[in-house]
Amino acid sequence: MSTITRTLRESRGLGVGLLLAVVATSGAGANAATPSPPSAHYWHIWTDASGSTHQTKCEIRNFDLKSMNPPAQPQWQARMAPSNATVIVTVQPVGWSGPWHEDPKPQWIIPLSGRWFVESTDGTRTEMGPGEISFGEDQNTKPDTTGRKGHSSGTVGNEPATLMVVQLESPPVTNSPCHFR
Repeated sequence: MSTITRTLRESRGLGVGLLLAVVATSGAGANAATPSPPSAHYWHIWTDASGSTHQTKCEIRNFDLKSMNPPAQPQWQARMAPSNATVIVTVQPVGWSGPWHEDPKPQWIIPLSGRWFVESTDGTRTEMGPGEISFGEDQNTKPDTTGRKGHSSGTVGNEPATLMVVQLESPPVTNSPCHFR
């Protein structure tokens, strides 16, 4: 079992870059002689070449064991490319629904409490709760035969969904699921 720590780091004093640090707390641990790198999963909503949206469960595997800042002990880290970003914490009330729309920018979405869902135009619906990660990259979509484009989303259950959203100032990548590895 892994503990996921999400850390935001200043990037050139102009914005915030996303950094995912995962601390392995199972079997081997950070002090073992030959620790095995962990993996972390995220859901990627992406646009194909025809403008339809899909969701793929992806795996991040490029972890390095190092200290965030000595003398802190080493921990597993998978660093994403630096990018200016906007961090938003949003609270979706019980019963909140977002009709079909595109994400405004490529964005990481991390539920902090409650549950929410995302449905893509291919009919895939995922539900996520605290500690799960989504990367929304459904820009440049085209309406399907019923007029839906992008995704729909909303809360699940009887409590609000509190989400941390990290919007990147980088262009979307089309027709390439799981490009963060």
